[in-house]
Amino acid sequence: MAEAIRLMRETFEALASGQAQNQVRRRLILPTGSVLHSLAGAFGNYFGTKIYSTHPKHGANFFFVLFDAPTAKPLALFEANYLGQIRTGAASGLATDLLAAPDARTLGMIGTGFQARAQLEAMMHVRALADVRVWSRSEQSRCKFVEECSAFSNVPVQALDSAEAAIRHAEIVVTATSSRDPVIQNAWIAPGTHINAMGSNNSQRRELPPDLIQRASLIVVDSIEQSRVESGDLVLAWNENDWNTPRLLELKEISVQPPMWAQDRITIFKSNGLGVEDVAAAAFVYEKAKELGLGESHS
Repeated sequence: MAEAIRLMRETFEALASGQAQNQVRRRLILPTGSVLHSLAGAFGNYFGTKIYSTHPKHGANFFFVLFDAPTAKPLALFEANYLGQIRTGAASGLATDLLAAPDARTLGMIGTGFQARAQLEAMMHVRALADVRVWSRSEQSRCKFVEECSAFSNVPVQALDSAEAAIRHAEIVVTATSSRDPVIQNAWIAPGTHINAMGSNNSQRRELPPDLIQRASLIVVDSIEQSRVESGDLVLAWNENDWNTPRLLELKEISVQPPMWAQDRITIFKSNGLGVEDVAAAAFVYEKAKELGLGESHS
């Protein structure tokens, strides 16, 4: 995770300087309920695309194809479930490092599914947490999450009985759910809190209520272009004029010029996930594999 956060910092700095490219997600929706998703990017000596299929009843299948930028030669095909999980966590880690209180020690989490563990790992890498509180709709899921996370963490992780109990008084908040409707309330969020909302990349789903979106002092997204298409948290809360607010910035902007933390300010990182993040993560893995001599016998 430490390497992944470093990579995301380099990636967004490269986007800011024009040394990296990103292509927003595209979706092909079938009458059967199956969806084909694709997103692409270029970073350093590499470019590539992630393609994945989803079905509400049958789950998701992730793949990433990596190419050599100077020659366009195909280099590697990845099964990309974990690749996406760790780079998503790392992007939240980077945003938290740039936006959260420097001495933040309390984390509240809603959601204990596939993405939640990487979110927790990332928060632990950028802040010296002393208390982690989690809630999800399934008691079995949240208890299992606590058991798994307690095995690799020396930070107390507690499963609480309500979303409000998990979120009130938390200095950092993570929402990692598939919910269609808000999972937290504005009244639960204290001034000075930083929120990572990463569960939804669908224009008709949101994890945050509109009054919290309006209240936030600063909203950071990984891509405004992509957010206008798939950030339900913003799309459902804003009109067209709101997209021009100076409160809205991209992660690449604050990566090169981090804002000063303010005690009375609420900040939100609305993560959707970018193809260029996958390129950076896949390139790192590919180079490590080359160092180990893996894959050299295949053409």
